[in-house]
Amino acid sequence: MPAKKPSKKPSAEKSTKATRSTTGAVPPYGDPIRAAIARGDAAEMKKVAASARKWLSDVQSALAQLDSALKKK
Repeated sequence: MPAKKPSKKPSAEKSTKATRSTTGAVPPYGDPIRAAIARGDAAEMKKVAASARKWLSDVQSALAQLDSALKKK
C-alpha cells in the first residue's frame, strides 16, 4: 500500500495550535475553583485560592503597567 501523501490544506488542529498561547500556567478560572469546592478538599481549596489570588495580583499589576504606558502616549 502506498504511503499517504500529506494534505495541502492545514488541519483545524494545526491552525488551533498556532493560535494558542504557550506562556505560563493556566489561570484558575471558575471551573477549577468550583471543582475544588465540589471535592471538599480544604487543602486543595486553599491551594486554588492562593493561586487565584496570585494570578489576580499579577493581572492587576500588568493592567496598571498598561494603563501607565497608555497615559504616556
